[in-house]
Amino acid sequence: MWDTSRDYRLKVADKSISLFMKAVESGSLLGKWNKKLAVQMADEVKKILQSLIYSYLEPEELASSPEMRLIKEKGKNIMEALGGEGWAEMFLKEARDKEKTEENIARIKFFLNTILKLKERIMLGKILDPIIGIDIIVGEVMSSAGHPQADKLQICNVNIGDRSIRVVTNDLEVKGGDHVAVALLPPQNFRGITSEGMFLGTEGVLRDVKGEIGGLPKKIPLESLNEARKIVEKFIEGK
Repeated sequence: MWDTSRDYRLKVADKSISLFMKAVESGSLLGKWNKKLAVQMADEVKKILQSLIYSYLEPEELASSPEMRLIKEKGKNIMEALGGEGWAEMFLKEARDKEKTEENIARIKFFLNTILKLKERIMLGKILDPIIGIDIIVGEVMSSAGHPQADKLQICNVNIGDRSIRVVTNDLEVKGGDHVAVALLPPQNFRGITSEGMFLGTEGVLRDVKGEIGGLPKKIPLESLNEARKIVEKFIEGK
């Protein structure tokens, strides 16, 4: 019997709802969208997740359960309530405070990615490790530039297959064309710039990672996961 109460995938999904709620209640998301429905759907997702956390179902049963299908369905309903496929662009276009809006958009994207891809993580089986609660994928750095407020940081635009994300890194050697392993983590604001993930590495960023863009990286050092693992644990603990 699998102890679902200790499953980090369910824990991260449950915690991500608080990020979503913080974003939609921030007052920075302007435009034509259905806030009431978005909040209602998120509340329903939380109730479903709570039932799964104490279900003690095997991962295979979890992945194929009606509840898992319902979570994905409600995730898609939330996207529609936000304004449909171009919801993020709409919020940016209407933004009065761009920095705050970008941060809240990143929070929503993390939440949606977490719940919409929950089934795929569950299907990886019985893994009791915080790192399984997030996606670790191959990305290609499309561009990099210095942080306008911090000489020791740079901002990278990264292609992760189905979309691009922004990553702030302290490794100034990362450049366009690098193939990197990216942990899609809860967004962090670094002096006015929101980072949607973190590059993996030990002594510097891994810059020649093998694997399909958007897919799982191949043969990365296990120790390169340590920092991301700590961030996931802190996120779950609310720190």
